[in-house]
Amino acid sequence: MQKVTLPETGFLRLPDVLKFFPVSKSTWWSGIKEGRYPKPVKLGDRISAWRVEDIRQLILDHHPEV
Repeated sequence: MQKVTLPETGFLRLPDVLKFFPVSKSTWWSGIKEGRYPKPVKLGDRISAWRVEDIRQLILDHHPEV
């Protein structure tokens, strides 16, 4: 199996976010609503993405040993 690495900068769409922070889509959206997970950035009318920096910080906050 190939190891997936988080890019240095940029944006991730939801399927890619969930590869690095494996929760269900409904858990993810619920976590955003509750303020546990970062809010998306709108890149278009129907396109949401997350800053790589925000996802990296989320991972570090939940798994400091990484």
